[in-house]
Amino acid sequence: MAENRKTSDFDKVLGAWDILVIAFGAMIGWGWVVSTGSWIQTGGIIGAALGFVVGGIMIFFVGLTYAELTAAMPQCGGEHVFSHRAMGPTGSFVCTWAIILGYASVACFEACALPTIITYIYPAFLKGYLYTVAGFDIYASWLAVAVGMAIFITWINIRGVKTAAILQTVLTVVIGAVGILLMAASGFNGSAENFGGQFFNDNAGLISSVFRVALITPFFFIGFDVIPQAAEEINVDLKKIGKILMLSIVLAVAFYALVVLAVGFIMSAADIARSQDTSGLVTADAMAKAFGSTAMSKVLIIGGMCGIITSWNSFLMGGSRAMYSMAESYMIPKFFSHLHPRFKTPVNALYLVGGLTVLAPFAGRKMLVWVVDAGNFGCCVAYCLVAVSFLLLRKKEPDLKRPYRVPLARLVGILAIAMSGFMIVCYMVPASGSALSVQEWGIAGGWCVLGALFFAAAKYAYRERFGLLVNIISPEDARALQAADNELSAALDRAIDEAIAVALRTRGVAL
Repeated sequence: MAENRKTSDFDKVLGAWDILVIAFGAMIGWGWVVSTGSWIQTGGIIGAALGFVVGGIMIFFVGLTYAELTAAMPQCGGEHVFSHRAMGPTGSFVCTWAIILGYASVACFEACALPTIITYIYPAFLKGYLYTVAGFDIYASWLAVAVGMAIFITWINIRGVKTAAILQTVLTVVIGAVGILLMAASGFNGSAENFGGQFFNDNAGLISSVFRVALITPFFFIGFDVIPQAAEEINVDLKKIGKILMLSIVLAVAFYALVVLAVGFIMSAADIARSQDTSGLVTADAMAKAFGSTAMSKVLIIGGMCGIITSWNSFLMGGSRAMYSMAESYMIPKFFSHLHPRFKTPVNALYLVGGLTVLAPFAGRKMLVWVVDAGNFGCCVAYCLVAVSFLLLRKKEPDLKRPYRVPLARLVGILAIAMSGFMIVCYMVPASGSALSVQEWGIAGGWCVLGALFFAAAKYAYRERFGLLVNIISPEDARALQAADNELSAALDRAIDEAIAVALRTRGVAL
């Protein structure tokens, strides 16, 4: 059908480095600052580091399916396009709606995380008590920082993906520099003696120590999937897109594992326990000890703040593109597919997701923890459906051009489904330690109900246009199709003229 083919409306402005820092920055948030101590106490130093490697291997298989599909279908929306080609409009709606919950929830949470970290650095920052939500006190100064930064990040994204990528580059370099400082200082001033008694968790054993950490690590790798969302804006050879996506996962695994080892090399078990009981910021305290200066703990916390903003920036970008792709397919109001006339960004979708991040801090940090957990569940559902789409498309469209082709596709697809399915089960089974609470199930259920209402309303409003997949073609292909159409039209005109001439001759009419 002619109506479902068009050239891209986006500007191709993202280079290889841009998409690498967007994905890596999305995965490296605040967790490496605040959670390293609990990882070590759960699995030991070596157990926690190996746990991240094992968790990275699990997420690697999901990443492989994304890498092949993104290179084969480099369109805005990523999961939306993959699942639509494989499972049709209904499967695509479920997949994309789930990933939007994940992106929007993390972006909203980061709006609360940033002023909370400022409180760690400068407790006197909290001024003007307003009210309490779920045990969390809301202050005017806290709200002002959260809302102000939410407006700024939204404005940056509206001004174009390249502007957002520049911000991402600067902040990711800061994160990397701070991480390298920690690793180098621990190497010079740490001691292998600190590993004593905390290689693994003595109460769990070697295997259990590794897998107790491995079970939680995939949730820290959510974010590589932002690359497919901005695929139409990437100006990189298609085969390289898949390789860069996989590289981002490898770098995130290495970063987390090396941070764990660096903290363990500089902090004894007693140091870690003491830090956990006081500030809770074991990584920051390790930085202070490594340099012999409490000021350096503030430097590391600033690196963590950069991680918050990079995650926030990436997920705002991903959520808006996912909404745009659904609107393009008439699954939600077409209003959300409008692009800014100058910056070529999905401005209305950005207003909505950005608006949510502006409102989110008013709900308090505790409530948004529930939202994020529900959102992570949504991401895992989307991962599973993408892996299913990967296998279905290998069977349904074996001749689809795949610039980045994954070897052993069937095995990779099955492992990706198993891994993402396992994470879904962890969220559902109370004994897993990652199960959703009643409040979180309420949020996930409410999102499902809202999706069902959107689905029914769009079906009614758009009728046969509902679920129309817009196929993006290159300008060269568009010109070739136009030339073919022109040639066909000319041939039809000649055939009609000839037919008229023949008819007139048979009636004896002189021409």
